[in-house]
Formats: sequence, C-alpha cells, structure tokens
Amino acid sequence: MHIVERDEDLRWILGSAYAVAVLGAHPDPKRPAHYVPAYLKKHGYRVLPVNPGYAGQELFGERVRARLDEIDEPVDVVDVFRGSDKLMDHLEEILAMNPPPGVVWLQQGIKNDAFAKELTDAGITVVQDRCMLEEHRRLM
Repeated sequence: MHIVERDEDLRWILGSAYAVAVLGAHPDPKRPAHYVPAYLKKHGYRVLPVNPGYAGQELFGERVRARLDEIDEPVDVVDVFRGSDKLMDHLEEILAMNPPPGVVWLQQGIKNDAFAKELTDAGITVVQDRCMLEEHRRLM
C-alpha cells in the first residue's frame, strides 16, 4: 500500500468508505475531534468513536471504545485525532485490528513518516496531514 497524495485516491477512499473509527473522538462540539466525525455521520458514514477517557459512553449513536482493537467488525478508515508524537503508542492496536483497516487517515497537522512506513509495510494505506471533513467537502 502507499501514502496517498492524489485527489483521485482521496476521492476513492471517501467514496468507498462506510465505517470510520475515530481515534481520539471527543464529546465537546467545539473540538475538531467532535465536529469532524459529526459531519461524517451526517454524510452517511458509520462513526465508531475510540477514546479511553470516554469508554462506555455514547457518541454519534455508538458506544465509545477504549482501544481500536476492541472494535470487532471491519473498519474502512481509522481517522486519527492524536498528536504526531503519540502515534507510535497506537501502532500495536491498529495492527491488532481484525480485520485490519484499509486506511489510516491522520488529520490536518498530524504527520509521522516512521509511523506511516510501519503501516504501509503492513499493507495499510495512509493519508497524512489532511482534514477528512475538508477533503470530503472539496472532493465529494
């Protein structure tokens, strides 16, 4: 797999994805980790929130999980709202997802080439430093 740069690849991801796990989802509507997944849900995506601080609560009509590898169903995209310096802390749980996600999408301002390489080496496509909401509005 690869690191996505081209609009046609982004458009394909956005058009073919259904289930989006949101790592770092947050209940505060003023935070991007809330309004971006809320936008995605409004546009037909199933949003599976992940945040250990809110595990067991409900966001976007789904139970919040503590870890990505607690999700026991296929996920098309893992949308990440964690700092670039925290990404390696989540590598093991992403790789433990069964089945693995097709795409890991790092939100705007989030980039880590070593993390991206580990994922692409495992066959997972990576998007770095792009807002899923902005790209959806722009391309869809």
